[in-house]
Amino acid sequence: MMKYLQNLGKSLMLPVAVLPAAAVLVGIGYAIDPEGMGSGSIIAAFLISAGNAILNFIPILFAVGVAIGMTKAKDGPAALSGLVGYLVVTTVLATDNVANLLQIKVESVNMAFENIDNVFIGIISGLIAAALYNRFSHVKLPEALAFFSGKRLVPILTAATMLVVSMILLFVWPAVYSALVSFGEAISSLGAVGAGLYGFFNRILIPTGLHHALNNVFWFDVAGINDIGNFWNGEGTLGITGRYQAGYFPIMMFGLPAAALAMYHTAKSKRKKQAASLLMAVAFASFLTGVTEPLEFSFMFLAPVLYVVHAVLTGISLFIAATFHWTAGFSFSAGLIDFLLSSRLPLANNPYMLILLGLVFAVIYYFLFRFLIIKFDFKTPGREDDDDEEVLVGETAPNTTGKDKYAMMAEAIYEGLGGDENVISVDNCATRLRLEVKDMDAVDQKKIKATGVPGINVVGKHSIQVIVGTQVQAVADEVHKLRKED
Repeated sequence: MMKYLQNLGKSLMLPVAVLPAAAVLVGIGYAIDPEGMGSGSIIAAFLISAGNAILNFIPILFAVGVAIGMTKAKDGPAALSGLVGYLVVTTVLATDNVANLLQIKVESVNMAFENIDNVFIGIISGLIAAALYNRFSHVKLPEALAFFSGKRLVPILTAATMLVVSMILLFVWPAVYSALVSFGEAISSLGAVGAGLYGFFNRILIPTGLHHALNNVFWFDVAGINDIGNFWNGEGTLGITGRYQAGYFPIMMFGLPAAALAMYHTAKSKRKKQAASLLMAVAFASFLTGVTEPLEFSFMFLAPVLYVVHAVLTGISLFIAATFHWTAGFSFSAGLIDFLLSSRLPLANNPYMLILLGLVFAVIYYFLFRFLIIKFDFKTPGREDDDDEEVLVGETAPNTTGKDKYAMMAEAIYEGLGGDENVISVDNCATRLRLEVKDMDAVDQKKIKATGVPGINVVGKHSIQVIVGTQVQAVADEVHKLRKED
């Protein structure tokens, strides 16, 4: 199970890598026009709309990314299947369509279906599409239906499967959503403790998309709290209104960036540059704009225990801020931009104490994450099993900088593997080719090593890995071109 979650976490790296750029675009646009959200500036509108073009469709990115990452072949039809699955569910369970299915008025449709287009649905769609692709992508249908054989069959099966999933969700989703709303209303009466519980469950529910149910209770006027609206309108109680927002600032501006630093420092030496390129971007997005999903998804599935720790610390932060009546608010998210804007509002109460609290949490996050990562060998970015290659000291990856050299190298490796007659499948991780072969005795390791690769790792009767280095993607692409099946 843990291995499966780690594979899922690695699959999410593809969509996660897109998110920091979107967050920064929105953050810069929001900084240019903080009050109008782009309506008062052409440049701001351009940047915000560009960023939102990605952020508003995060579930689709996950549906496609997971479908690609969880399949053996990393093939286009798998991605198409993930998208098909997501579109089926979100269309069938759209509010208007639910009204038709249940023969009720649109106004009577459970508000749960307003949030059906969430990350949870995207991930489920991707996982189902990947499972179907791995199982049925090589199925041969009778001659009359041969056009739909193999890879073309998978999107059709995905659509049919997601119809069944939609039927289940039609009855299950409102019950789950309504239960969370009721739970939120119950803990709202617990004062500072309730704020802490809300913060904890908000983070825990992020992977499912159901955190919106809790947010509706506390941030908007579902149960009479309307924390965001009242704070920004100045209608509330000083030190009380804003308690369901304030505690996020120490976490998003300081805690999570410190966690990113800990993950960078614990990354393997050969992966530090790769880890830095991801973690620096997502940490900056979290600090500036409060967009935390890119950072959270980078370790959420790779190290779920760390994510639970993060959720607990978030709850503690909200509890402390609410206990001492330190308040600040956000209209977008709890980043630096919203902090500076909200700190001047009438209901902001000792907001700069949140900075002090954030510095404390930065220390806690850094040392706690670093200790847990090393102690339990959590597979955070830069520490994945796929990069446990035993590369000898002094050996380096091949000096190939041009496309022709990659092609020549790939051709020699493929010949050494035995070509089409012997190679069953080709995959790659961050630094090595992962291959399945029919006969290991037919592999010419000397010929492969002559290309200059740092090493070869035989991991099973039919599994072999060729350690290439950070240029592996270019080599893998060339190998795929050589394969007749591809």
